[in-house]
Amino acid sequence: MDYVSPFDERRRPVRPLAPRVAGLQGATVVLLDITKRRGDEFLDHVASRLQERGARTLREAKEIFSKPAEPELIRRIANRGDLAVEGLAD
Repeated sequence: MDYVSPFDERRRPVRPLAPRVAGLQGATVVLLDITKRRGDEFLDHVASRLQERGARTLREAKEIFSKPAEPELIRRIANRGDLAVEGLAD
């Protein structure tokens, strides 16, 4: 019988963390809707709270929650925003 480990045993290079923003005033926050039920309601609330604190919010959405985000979507989020929030719901 073969044992298959559930862990990814490949070594990946350590990457530094992205620099933190000083505050939300003037920041652009991209809200990612993964298209799970009621996730949009959660992101509506988050957007409202962020805007109260001076942030600009943008929305992006995955095609379907069960698949990884497309590389182009990830690039769009990275290029358009200072921060990102992913909305999960059930």
